[in-house]
Amino acid sequence: MNNHARAGSAQAALLLFCSCLPVLGAVLIAPVLPRMQAHFADTPGAAVLVPVALTLPALVIALLAPLAGVLADRIGRRRLLLGSMLLYSLCGVLPLWLDSLHLIVASRAGIGLAEAGIMTCCTTLMGDYFDGRRRERLFALQMVVTSLSAALFMGLGGALGEHGWRTPFVLYAAGLVCLPLLALLLWEPQVQVRPAGHASERFAWRALSPLYLLTLLAGVSLFIVPVQAGYRLQLLDIHAPQQIGLVMGANQLGVLLGALSFRWLSRQPAARVLALGFAIAGLGGALMAYVTRLELMALAVLINGLGIGLLLPTLITRVMACVGFEQRGRATGGFTAAIFAGEFASPLLVLAITTGELSHLPRALLLIALVQLILAPLCLLLLRRSSRPATSAPAMPLGDGH
Repeated sequence: MNNHARAGSAQAALLLFCSCLPVLGAVLIAPVLPRMQAHFADTPGAAVLVPVALTLPALVIALLAPLAGVLADRIGRRRLLLGSMLLYSLCGVLPLWLDSLHLIVASRAGIGLAEAGIMTCCTTLMGDYFDGRRRERLFALQMVVTSLSAALFMGLGGALGEHGWRTPFVLYAAGLVCLPLLALLLWEPQVQVRPAGHASERFAWRALSPLYLLTLLAGVSLFIVPVQAGYRLQLLDIHAPQQIGLVMGANQLGVLLGALSFRWLSRQPAARVLALGFAIAGLGGALMAYVTRLELMALAVLINGLGIGLLLPTLITRVMACVGFEQRGRATGGFTAAIFAGEFASPLLVLAITTGELSHLPRALLLIALVQLILAPLCLLLLRRSSRPATSAPAMPLGDGH
């Protein structure tokens, strides 16, 4: 491509699709965990290692996404994305043949390493290729499609799991399909070279630190309903999978509506949108703690999802607005690490509050909801120096050829 290449629908669709692939690590094998544990019943520590196989990628992403961001800025987004996608496919399909649980867990760590690169590079390239309202719409769509893909992959994992616990791992081969498309349709963005002797701009820690903190807390909030709603319904003597699925679906619908609402609210200062998001999420969480009927629980998680859906597009857009092209990879890596750290910590936080007693779950949900409600006015204080809308962004760099 020439130096003035412009990204279009093909690049946007490809980056959105690749952003969905890391969701596989979180949900694909969840339906087959019992069968997997039964298969490795004679392996010492299987009761711990099998759940770790599910959650380990998220932990690795949280730890290594900042490194992926540094590499994206130094060696290039496209090159790192291609390498990460290849590693993703290789590590992803290994459990089809591995007979050692310990090696399977190691391959899941490799998946987390690859997903750190994929998430960081895809989001960074969205910021490189698009700006203004197009970038805003793309980040909102990223939230929408990843939420939809989570439900889709969960269903696919369950359907494929009927043929054996190994079968769902075949879906990781999708990365091999993406590789030639990435090589063909993406290019390495370039920015004008700085004059000789020009000092590098310092990383914007002061502006990004409160955003990373809020992203961590948004990650905690994001996993409250998916992990805890089923247990909360048990306390109401609701055990039917169809009814539990209805409540989960209501939450996902709320997340989608919240993300789609971002385009209409994005002209407001980011602090106001974040305050609104945490307030709505807290209101829904408080209702979860108190309601005693299925339809009211569905309404509560819908409201909670509306708030969560507003938070993440706003946060990543503001992160992009705080840095220039040369630091965009690092900034995105920090964002990715913060959200996955929050997701990983979310069930541990609830476990610490409840001390393992299911009857204490409403109290834990109420405490977390109160924190979210307190965060609403704190957002206005943490980001008080920023009066720019959520869609403010630095100039877009020139494209470059392969």
